[in-house]
Amino acid sequence: MTRHILCSIDLTHSDEARGLLQEADRLATFYGATLGVVTVLPDYNSSWVGSFFKDGTLKEAANAANDALHAFVKETLPDRPKVQHIVEIGPVYEMVLKAIEQCGADLVVVGAHKPDMADKLLGPNSARIARLSPVSTLVWRG
Repeated sequence: MTRHILCSIDLTHSDEARGLLQEADRLATFYGATLGVVTVLPDYNSSWVGSFFKDGTLKEAANAANDALHAFVKETLPDRPKVQHIVEIGPVYEMVLKAIEQCGADLVVVGAHKPDMADKLLGPNSARIARLSPVSTLVWRG
């Protein structure tokens, strides 16, 4: 039985994220499940690159992303009473896997773009999440 659904969205692609979140909401309603939403900010991947930014920049970005995530969810799902909001920093697929464990999700919903050559060679985040997730994964093409 599905009790908690986690939806991974990219706030920089709001049109796709809106459709994905609405689909996750429909699933949560169908199952009578709670809903969580995660978005991931990239990190600097290098202490050398990070040295070019003032202290606290990443924390400010995370706070801004949290505010934007709350606003986006409220705008997209105005009638949903409670949604868990998660903002992570790091590699997307790793942070989504962390969020799955953190919130106790038993289904994760991720979006996928039409694959291009880079995706076929490297593997998109949705494919990595589906391969490595400890729970069922729904890959939604909007």
